[in-house]
Amino acid sequence: MKKRASPLSASSPSSASSVAFSRGRLWLGLQLVIWLSVLACSLALIRIAARSPSLDAAVGEETPLSGGTPKIAFLFLSRSHLPLDFVWHAFFQNAEEQKYSIYVHSEPGFVFDRTTTRSPFFFGRQIPDSIKVIWGESTMIEAERLLLAAALKDPANQRFAFISDSCVPLYNFSYIYNYVISSPKSFVDSFLDKKEGRYSPKMFPTIPRDRWRKGSQWITLVRKHAKIVVADTVVFPAFRRFCKRLSGGALGGKQKNKEATKKEHDCIPDEHYVQTLFSMSQLDDELERRTLTYTSWNQSIDAKDKRSWHPKTFEFADASPQHFTEIKGINHVYYETEYRTEWCQCNATFVPCFLFARKFSRGAAMRILNDGLVGPFDAGSFFFPDS
Repeated sequence: MKKRASPLSASSPSSASSVAFSRGRLWLGLQLVIWLSVLACSLALIRIAARSPSLDAAVGEETPLSGGTPKIAFLFLSRSHLPLDFVWHAFFQNAEEQKYSIYVHSEPGFVFDRTTTRSPFFFGRQIPDSIKVIWGESTMIEAERLLLAAALKDPANQRFAFISDSCVPLYNFSYIYNYVISSPKSFVDSFLDKKEGRYSPKMFPTIPRDRWRKGSQWITLVRKHAKIVVADTVVFPAFRRFCKRLSGGALGGKQKNKEATKKEHDCIPDEHYVQTLFSMSQLDDELERRTLTYTSWNQSIDAKDKRSWHPKTFEFADASPQHFTEIKGINHVYYETEYRTEWCQCNATFVPCFLFARKFSRGAAMRILNDGLVGPFDAGSFFFPDS
């Protein structure tokens, strides 16, 4: 049987003009969507550029550093005490005092003194306005902002390095200082997040999808970028509202929660916040897009065949000089989502990628100390402080 053409398919002048009119409307609609998207992005950038008076007051009046020695502010994020304080004691013991400062965010009310740490380098170094931090919530990035705000009050602080409480240095202070200070760029691990459904459409238009980034929270910033993080009043509120880990009910897998689970986005704020903020601020060219902290990741599979990654803890047997040498010999990082190989550079010079490593147990940290991998260590000044 032959099919007859519908009368509507005949090429009459009236039908041609109708098609042209429909196409015109479609084209105008597409143009409108494009212009609205551009407008949304522009408004978000304008809002980011606006500084917050309250945060400006927290940072204080900016006094340019003129002729003084620039310092690295070491910003420790700790649950309570610092379990590896003896390693960092050895590290700072061989440092020039005018080249560094120390700030610690711990649980509210925790004080670093002779009863909580054996290292005098940490006495009184806790910030006074600390908050209770819960992993996977926006309180983590809020703690980071508090540390930066405290460190920015000292104009001599020109670099800001976040340090985990399970982190150890791979080199002595002199090497790390020269490496970090010599670079005019921040070290921020940042890459496209294509595979994971962490971005929530509710973030739009404040955070456009194409500006969403992921990376390690262990970053090292120049002063300009530290101020941008502290002054942000646009991206942080959006993260606090929409970037959250899945609730216990959604993770339970019950039938009645299946639809809710589909709508939720398992988002870890500290793995996205700074990276997304800088992407929206058009700062990619001012970054070395990598972290200075080495982490070994293990993949695990839970009872529901859900794959997840967890940082490996280095035990005593893992902290051999050979393993240390292997980590220090890494000179590039491959980013699968961008098909990008990041050859590690500092001020246009090829260098080892990592200055720090995590997560180390106390036994592993004691081994690297005994092997002299961090530098000379005067045990008497640590274990038997003057009374």
